[in-house]
Amino acid sequence: MPVSGRLSFVIIIAVALTTFATRVFPFLLFPEGKKTPPIIVYLGKVLTPAVIGMLVVYCLKDTTVVDTPHGIPELIAVTVTVVLHVWKRNNLLSIGTGTILYMFLIQAVF
Repeated sequence: MPVSGRLSFVIIIAVALTTFATRVFPFLLFPEGKKTPPIIVYLGKVLTPAVIGMLVVYCLKDTTVVDTPHGIPELIAVTVTVVLHVWKRNNLLSIGTGTILYMFLIQAVF
């Protein structure tokens, strides 16, 4: 379905305003100098590990250990990702390397 130029412009403006509003809202809700509520501090500490845990479970949920290759590429990639992250503490390096290694393993090795 083709979209007219006017409708495209309206969609772009709507998305831009929504994105801007979601970025500005926290600064309006919690201005500088005002104490951050304890629940927000708590959520800031626990949400990142919780989301990472859910992503790991989601990524590995369809891994078959009964059939060949028995989850070996996944195990190698996850192990390298964890070791790199513990060693270097760099999200981009560890996740990027683990992803590239996994793609290499399933395309060229297994």
